[in-house]
Amino acid sequence: MAGARRRPGSHRRPLAFSALAVVLLGLLGLSLRVIPGSPLEATASSHPEPTNERSARQTVDRNAPRVAPSPALTPLPFQEKNLDSLKIKGWYAWSVLDKRTGKIIGSANMDETSTTASLIKSWVVADYLRLRAEDGKTPSEAKLADATKIIRDSDNTRAQEFYESVGGSDSIERLISICKLTDSAVASDGGWSRTELSPRDTARLGLCIDDGRAAGPKWTKWLLNEMRQVRAPGDFGIRKAFPAAQQKKIAIKNGWIDRDKEKEYHVNCLAIGDTWTMGVMVRSPFGVEGGWEYGMDACERITKALLRPAT
Repeated sequence: MAGARRRPGSHRRPLAFSALAVVLLGLLGLSLRVIPGSPLEATASSHPEPTNERSARQTVDRNAPRVAPSPALTPLPFQEKNLDSLKIKGWYAWSVLDKRTGKIIGSANMDETSTTASLIKSWVVADYLRLRAEDGKTPSEAKLADATKIIRDSDNTRAQEFYESVGGSDSIERLISICKLTDSAVASDGGWSRTELSPRDTARLGLCIDDGRAAGPKWTKWLLNEMRQVRAPGDFGIRKAFPAAQQKKIAIKNGWIDRDKEKEYHVNCLAIGDTWTMGVMVRSPFGVEGGWEYGMDACERITKALLRPAT
């Protein structure tokens, strides 16, 4: 009836019912989220696990491949030392290269050069064998026998024939390029005997032969075997400083000549061991007692002085 008055508080009842409905709906929704299979069921992504930098690193570490620590390298049998006490007459220099790391040690003058004499025959034979293999050819048995004479017996006539067959001084240019020599040079007269090599580059030549760059994959093993069988008069120097049981495992090629122009004996030693290569070069004056043998003995004395004490 118009004009009728409402009781105090009657206008608040709809609001109270609305609030109660909202609370009930909220409780119903929450219950549906925890019921399995409900469309409102909570998923893993609804509540992501807390993460931080530490836990992320640990996960990566567990999944990473296990890498064994690198074992320490066995020291080379040589140690750097002042050799003045040897009182060697004339000029000498030495160098040792670690085949495992490429590190080179040596005398302060290891970059100075001297004429190689027969030592360079190791390269000439290697160059010949590699070039034949690259051309798809196999040396005849006669040629291999000649190569054996050049290496084991230092045959000069056969060495000259091989040298000419590989282009003469062009072969030495290949030596410098392939073996990455830094100090050496082709002889001014183009001959193999006067090739200029340093002890440091001699050690690098040894590595070049050992790792297959010089003779190529087909002939490297053959060449190293020949160099292990070098015999008198070329069997002297570096490997003679080692015990007899070790000597047979060391490949060598030596050179020796008297130089009338310089009035000197030039003696050079190349050796290839299991983990190292070594070059020793000696120039002694004419008139020194023993001639060539003085330099040959000096190569051995220098090596002995550099060897670590036996343990």
